[in-house]
Amino acid sequence: MARALIGLALGGGAARGLAHIGVIEALIEAGLEPQVVAGTSIGAVAGGFYAAGRLAALHQFASDLTLRRLLRYLDVNLAGSSLMTGKRLDKTLASHVGDIQIEAMPKKFVAIATELGTGQEVWLTKGSLAAALRASYALPGIFKPVRIGGRWLMDGALVNPVPVTAARASGAQFVIAVTLHSGHYVRNTLFPVEAEASPDARAERAIKGDLPKRNRFGLVKRQLLGQRRDGAPGIPRVMLEAFNITQNRIARSRLAGDPPDATIQVHLDGIGLFDFHKAEHAIEQGRAAVHRYLSAMRRDGAGPRFEPVSQR
Repeated sequence: MARALIGLALGGGAARGLAHIGVIEALIEAGLEPQVVAGTSIGAVAGGFYAAGRLAALHQFASDLTLRRLLRYLDVNLAGSSLMTGKRLDKTLASHVGDIQIEAMPKKFVAIATELGTGQEVWLTKGSLAAALRASYALPGIFKPVRIGGRWLMDGALVNPVPVTAARASGAQFVIAVTLHSGHYVRNTLFPVEAEASPDARAERAIKGDLPKRNRFGLVKRQLLGQRRDGAPGIPRVMLEAFNITQNRIARSRLAGDPPDATIQVHLDGIGLFDFHKAEHAIEQGRAAVHRYLSAMRRDGAGPRFEPVSQR
């Protein structure tokens, strides 16, 4: 009996999404090599590199990231439509994928993006892989939208955080969804809270121009990296966390309407959305999640169901 065509649906999650690298590596080692990949945001980056045969290069790039090296990619853009231009990151990723065309890759791949203005879900299945990845991870406010085919496109997680539907439409017969969890679960319960506010006097002085220039620069740096002395989150963290909350809500709804054939849950305690310097830990957690899933299937005597399933 022929084996079913395995598909992966890889969602967003900023730095946590580096766990996708470990998931893919562990699946391949287990003899479960995906032939179809649908990815959103950083899930598109991991999936795109894998589909192009460049996963090892992405693993190396991620592993080499440190806080100091991460600073090199924080090309602040105060006059444009985003906090950062993203040019340095674009150039680095493009150096690994070159002019690879999606339709020429050895694995089927689709990157999910969102059209600015209409909110339409866009599936990028042809053309430049580098451009498709840029559009899929163009987080609103962080990176500027990417113009493709006359459309301004931004992060696909706004409409399809874990693209199971796209994987199936691309020919996958057995779809594995990879979900990322930070380990913090809060029930949706309303409760009264007394509102109190403590003004940040130092920030107010910086706005008024009362701080020396070198101190103002340090304040901006802390805002970007989320390392403010008062413990308040920096600008990128606020935007990423807000986006992540919305993404999680949408993902639950989409997965309930079109559930995958299997779900691998990666638990990422201690890894924040901006902790790209913790790549190796995230990758190892991705590998561990696959091992837990396969062990549970063997323990139950069922084994992973990768026989052909009915066409949908």
